[in-house]
Amino acid sequence: MRLVPLAVVLLSLLLPQVGRAQTSPVVIELFTSQGCSSCPPADALFRELAEEPGVIALALHVDYWDYLGWRDSFGSPAFTARQKAYAKAAHSRRFYTPQMVVQGNERLVGHDAVRIVRSIAAHQALPAAVDLDVDLEDDLLNIRLTPNGVPVGTADVHVVRYMPSSEVEIEAGENAGRTIDYTNIVTEWDTIARWDGREPVDLAYRLTGDEPVAVIVQGSRSGQVYSAASLP
Repeated sequence: MRLVPLAVVLLSLLLPQVGRAQTSPVVIELFTSQGCSSCPPADALFRELAEEPGVIALALHVDYWDYLGWRDSFGSPAFTARQKAYAKAAHSRRFYTPQMVVQGNERLVGHDAVRIVRSIAAHQALPAAVDLDVDLEDDLLNIRLTPNGVPVGTADVHVVRYMPSSEVEIEAGENAGRTIDYTNIVTEWDTIARWDGREPVDLAYRLTGDEPVAVIVQGSRSGQVYSAASLP
């Protein structure tokens, strides 16, 4: 008998109650590490969430657990810096793994399925603050931003590339001897523009390689995700 994943059950229960006003996907970022013994349950939950419609799930592997004896093969100091920036925006010094950040403004324990799914459902019930149109012509990514009503203020435009999946055999550290499946592993995170949030704007960004791409429009100060889109 095949068991239905917990996240799928929770989403089916919560989403009909709040409706789906969101006109763009909800972004969830998982800060995780191959060297963190508490992370595998969050990695498994994240894998379930990544398969849900209306969600862009991005895994950012940090490097601050590498000293425990295993260097995360996907880890980057840039992702550690991004997580610290979220903590600073929340006027906190605390950051940890596993941690999920939902829509740029809600920081949650990465394996707390109930709170995470509830947060995703709540954000899906809200209208997107920015209309985002994205299309790909050969290797040129075309992006158009339009305020959806009231101007949102200064926003950063991010282009993110990610690896859909990878199985890793961990040979040392807290997870020594385990083989873990990782999902939507971020490989590149480029901030390509800063937008005033007032007038429509057209941007173009040249892509290389064939990894999937996500575009995120995020408040420069608040960290709130105003809109997002992805292409396979």
